[in-house]
Amino acid sequence: MSDPNISPLPDELPCEAVKLTKKDFTSDQEVRWCPGCGDYAILAGVQRVLPELGIPREKLVFVSGIGCSSRFPYYMNTYGFHSIHGRAPAIATGVKVSNPDLTVFVVTGDGDGLSIGGNHFMHALRRNVDLKIILFNNRIYGLTKGQYSPTSVLGQKNKSAPMGVIDYPIDPVTLALASEATFVARSVDNDPKHLARMIERMAKHRGAAFLEVYQNCNIFNDQAFDDFKDKDVRGDRMIDIEHGKPLVFGKDRSKGIRLNGLAPEVVEIGEGSPWEEKHLLVHDETLPDSTHATLLSRMHYPDMPVAIGVFRRVERPTYESMLTDQISAARARSGPGDLARLIDSGDTWVVDANGGSQVNLS
Repeated sequence: MSDPNISPLPDELPCEAVKLTKKDFTSDQEVRWCPGCGDYAILAGVQRVLPELGIPREKLVFVSGIGCSSRFPYYMNTYGFHSIHGRAPAIATGVKVSNPDLTVFVVTGDGDGLSIGGNHFMHALRRNVDLKIILFNNRIYGLTKGQYSPTSVLGQKNKSAPMGVIDYPIDPVTLALASEATFVARSVDNDPKHLARMIERMAKHRGAAFLEVYQNCNIFNDQAFDDFKDKDVRGDRMIDIEHGKPLVFGKDRSKGIRLNGLAPEVVEIGEGSPWEEKHLLVHDETLPDSTHATLLSRMHYPDMPVAIGVFRRVERPTYESMLTDQISAARARSGPGDLARLIDSGDTWVVDANGGSQVNLS
């Protein structure tokens, strides 16, 4: 028997009588991103996945902050907020707590979500609010024309760092894991099948779900990820981590990752090598401790292949379900609230017309 205080998973929600399609989730607004921007791929992926979830459009909300990615709610034929710079997680939390039956997405960028919004991002994840946060990471501020962001790489030259960035970058997946998000994943804009799979898995998770997408800004930071995500090299420079499977990669699947002490290392496997698949690290996304997932999130090209896929997926009571339980317990103990009685309780003051005040202790 389901708990009425816990919002149902999307696949438990009743489907609309008419089967929805991608077109049903496409608004009548002109999409105003630069031609060739990776944002288009993420939008298409979300609009492709939503009809398969069986969630009525009136039960979906997209909340964004400020930035190129934050135009997203205009292009979705659902409810949405184009909100305040960096504060989308806070606003989305209010939406979810007030309406636990809604499925709430947060759309943000590396600047909006990790700079001015870093505090809100971190606390929404640690509280395990049932939000689906998609972070568009292009390692640049695009809307404000090319300043460096919290994820810009060391030494990168741009309009606000003409001599090179001297800030050490944030890894969004590592930060999400450190914040105790219960679902953490990463994908890329040039692999629509993988991206759609990650969006679907994120949407079906109950709890704070985070998906980072490496997304190209072809105007201000073009080809930022091509060294490892371009189709001609990604086989040897990226690894798709899958639950329960050994970490094997390479165009001919001749490489793997094992643990050398606490450090992951790349080894050759196959004929003539002392290493076989049985020696490799096996991915487990359900481990309660995030150490394993964090090790994988810290792998960066050129020393290691860049990991994509689901890093962590654990179950934990959500913030809104626990809040609902507390409210129910308080009502059971003290009865329904009375706002007028609360305001008049304790010491009160009466201010007269002349500006004086009189204490009423009754």
